[in-house]
Amino acid sequence: MFTSPDAYFGADGDPWKIIAIWEGGLGVPGAIMLGGVGAWLACRQMKLPLSMLADAAAPGIPVAQAIGRLGNWFNQELYGRPTEVFWAVEIDMENRLTGYGQYATFHPTFLYELLWNLGVALVAWGADRKWKLGAGRAFAIYVALYGVGRFWIEGLRIDPAEAFAGMRLNQWMSVVIIVGAVIYLLRARGTRQVFVLDGERPVTVDWNSEEAEAAGYVNGMLPKGTELSASEPDKNDGTDGDDAENDAAEDDDGGGEATSEESTEAGSPRDDR
Repeated sequence: MFTSPDAYFGADGDPWKIIAIWEGGLGVPGAIMLGGVGAWLACRQMKLPLSMLADAAAPGIPVAQAIGRLGNWFNQELYGRPTEVFWAVEIDMENRLTGYGQYATFHPTFLYELLWNLGVALVAWGADRKWKLGAGRAFAIYVALYGVGRFWIEGLRIDPAEAFAGMRLNQWMSVVIIVGAVIYLLRARGTRQVFVLDGERPVTVDWNSEEAEAAGYVNGMLPKGTELSASEPDKNDGTDGDDAENDAAEDDDGGGEATSEESTEAGSPRDDR
């Protein structure tokens, strides 16, 4: 809708086609934006921190985008400029854009984005695993790196798109999200949060806190097969130590353990094995 508005709001456009995703798919920026709104609403309903959900989704979203790009290969669409490199993709005549009928092979920009997104997923996952980022910073890494890749890949594409000041609209979008993500990374504070149970109610605590350790977390993660359990409060409130001291004092005063003769007289001889 934003990058190709003529199809919806132009002379022959149809605004209702905005929701007809079965006719052409949903653009990545719009899908992420609207998906984020849905995630925010769900987090408000369930009283969950949106940043935790965003960080958890950071490696999975670019993997899903990479899988989605396979559809461009099957449909022979969204390819790049003509090229004769050995990894170029051959496009059938009926799928070549107007003015490019004399060319047979083109840059497989969908393949470039597929590989780039898999790399983004690996970096976001590895950084969060190593540094326990939290506070939405793993998601910000995904956004920044995706923006970098989309910028240069978009520059290779030749499919029709809105342009401004010599750049495609999606390239300007990439610049905006890169700047926003970097600013967020520089300003965000906090560490990874994990869930523990307060009775039956889940609450968030720092990954390296005593509450997380008591709930079974190891290095910020629950081992496989471990069920989340409530951390039990310390039952030693100082009375146990006093009782132990009192028992020891009673033993010293003769009021504790019975002697061997007393035990024998009572009919319960002591076993010295």
